[in-house]
Amino acid sequence: MTKTQMIENRTFDEIAIGDSANVSRTVSQQDIDLFAVLSGDVNPAHMDPAYAATDMFHKVIAHGMLGAGLISSVLGTKLPGPGTIYLGQDLKFLRPVSIGDTITATLTVTEKNPAKHNLTLDCRCTNQTGEVVISGSAHVRAPTEKVCRPRIELPGVQLSRHERFRALLAQAAGHEPMPTAVAHPCDASSLGAAVEAAQAGLITPILVGPRAKILKAADAAKLDISAFRLVDVPHSEAAAAEAVALVQRGEASLLMKGSLHTDELLHAVLAPGSGLQTGRRLSHVYLMDVPSYPRPLLVTDAAVNILPDLAQKRDIVQNAIDLAHVMGIEMPRVALLSAVETVNPKLRSTLDAAALCKMADRGQITGALVDGPLALDNAISLEAAAGKGIVSKVAGQADILVVPDLEAGNMLAKQLTFLAGADAAGVVVGARVPIILTSRADGERTRMASCAVAVLIAHRRAVTIGSTPAEG
Repeated sequence: MTKTQMIENRTFDEIAIGDSANVSRTVSQQDIDLFAVLSGDVNPAHMDPAYAATDMFHKVIAHGMLGAGLISSVLGTKLPGPGTIYLGQDLKFLRPVSIGDTITATLTVTEKNPAKHNLTLDCRCTNQTGEVVISGSAHVRAPTEKVCRPRIELPGVQLSRHERFRALLAQAAGHEPMPTAVAHPCDASSLGAAVEAAQAGLITPILVGPRAKILKAADAAKLDISAFRLVDVPHSEAAAAEAVALVQRGEASLLMKGSLHTDELLHAVLAPGSGLQTGRRLSHVYLMDVPSYPRPLLVTDAAVNILPDLAQKRDIVQNAIDLAHVMGIEMPRVALLSAVETVNPKLRSTLDAAALCKMADRGQITGALVDGPLALDNAISLEAAAGKGIVSKVAGQADILVVPDLEAGNMLAKQLTFLAGADAAGVVVGARVPIILTSRADGERTRMASCAVAVLIAHRRAVTIGSTPAEG
């Protein structure tokens, strides 16, 4: 049994001049992020490495009051401790504090005032080399009654800096905007997504749909679409067909879903003579930025294939692998999910997983490490995999999660989004061009990431086949 840690104060009568106490902390990026969230201080000297490299310190520095907070920690927990009333503080900030610095705050009692039980304490914060970074004095009213309480366990905190999506956007921003056929953007959400992507320099939208409805949506949302080409067609079915035709004629390099059903757009993509088919099954991939997971996580298929058979799963797996390569993951780890990690003839998903692994061994799936069946816990947790005795290069560190069917995928993606705070960008792959899917529930960052992924896919394909993006 773990012994309960206690926190105990020192009353005014127990304190003598010259008494001291200290606390130490190594400053991390998360400390800086947390302080910025709490205070609202997003000064780029603390938050923007590119800017910080140009200022007088040439690197990110911690907020001054973050270091000074250690002084408060000493006062509240050690000297005097619980019951202390903070009356005043004088500080001088002498040196910058950087990520990785270990700061020790030492407080020493210099004066006692018995009339009001007040104390004055000398305050010094030093770094790991002994340099003083903060100095000053604190004025407090010391407690007169003894307090001894169990130390409260600090809450766990997870922050997402959205660095993975930022990296995607930065990578995509290095290319020219892609001409993109936006099918039926007749509401504020879908039209706004196209405008945002255009403003970010990712795409050049071609708006395809009923002209009057598009203009009405733009007016209602106060969006300026005057710079965009608008192709007038009577309804959503015609919009899907014309958007596909624009790609077929080489006038657009990407497809983007507007306010029509996904299956309506995909029906046009798969129609005979569309020119967008590749012989590969279309599938949807979610790119998840999960704060608690140390790498990008791809989830497939959660939106297109309802109950895929073995051959279709092979295409779903290969599509996801190809997307991982575009993202810079050279040898992605693919986990084929089921409810268990052993083959069970009564669970089709375990049989399919075993067959897919053998297909990977035989070169029918390439460019990745593939393993399964794996349960979700041992696919993403090394501890869970070790607990089950699983020896695998994939278990516990998957880059791609392949779900058994759409129901499982949809629930997993939404659990990660709404319970784990993940951002989820989505794209349909397997056609001659990527298809951007966004929803009303998506935030701007997610919509931009979906567009960025599609842009990178299209440019990779253009380089591979030696054409310009618009030529396909």
